[in-house]
Amino acid sequence: MTQGSCLCGALRYEIDGPFVDMVHCHCSMCRKHHGTPFATWVAAPLAGFRWLGEPSSLATYKSSERGHREFCRICGSVAPMLEPGMGMVIAPAGNLDGDPGIRPTKHMFVGSKAGWYPITDGLPQHEEYPPEFGMPATPRPPVAVAAGVTQGSCLCGEVAYEVTTPPLRMFYCHCSRCRRGRSAAHAANVFYKAEGFRWARGAELVREFQMPGAQYFATAFCSNCGSAVPRVSVERNVAVVPAGSLDSDPGIAPAGHIFVDSRAAWDQITDDLPQFAEMPPRR
Repeated sequence: MTQGSCLCGALRYEIDGPFVDMVHCHCSMCRKHHGTPFATWVAAPLAGFRWLGEPSSLATYKSSERGHREFCRICGSVAPMLEPGMGMVIAPAGNLDGDPGIRPTKHMFVGSKAGWYPITDGLPQHEEYPPEFGMPATPRPPVAVAAGVTQGSCLCGEVAYEVTTPPLRMFYCHCSRCRRGRSAAHAANVFYKAEGFRWARGAELVREFQMPGAQYFATAFCSNCGSAVPRVSVERNVAVVPAGSLDSDPGIAPAGHIFVDSRAAWDQITDDLPQFAEMPPRR
């Protein structure tokens, strides 16, 4: 039995298993919703899933005619998708406690992956759904971008932003807070000066969740679809942008992996970027 929860703890659940698959998905919907270069999902029989307590903070966004996305309306973490027709629960691996006893088996929707993210492991890659899934893809038109600015938006498109200053740095973060907040293997955050950031639309839909006891850590998300969106601190003059929400190429590559000592048991780092147990040393 494996337990999981959202970042704030309002949504808690158990999955008896056995898990039947673990897949990295690079589709634009997953990238937008999680704010990461890819999402990692685990599948298990629905009969072994149960909520621990009342899931009163659970919200649903209908992402397509056939699809739906669940999230916590308090902290924005992605929640499990219950699929009665399939008899399965599809859960975000980043929110699971401990070792689920399964490892990723494949990448899907690599035809839609972020251009700045290279796949460096040896797992099988599929342009869309693997053939054994027997499912058609849901096409999404690309978001139009303008020259001279870096643009991003949420999954539903109600929240959008622009950045006119160059990126300062970009890191993959494997800390437990980022894993739960992004419901993924790790976050990929791009840092900009706040003075160059502006909301193009939907600022009134942005919600923030501040972790109790955390001096700086907080998440921001669209209250309509639950997608990760930037968090802006005017006082510190920094905008932390979840790279998966970008519609433009950020023009920067990740400088390394941070908090690797906290990474999930199933999260294997296969690139040659620098790794830091916690934060990198200050220059």
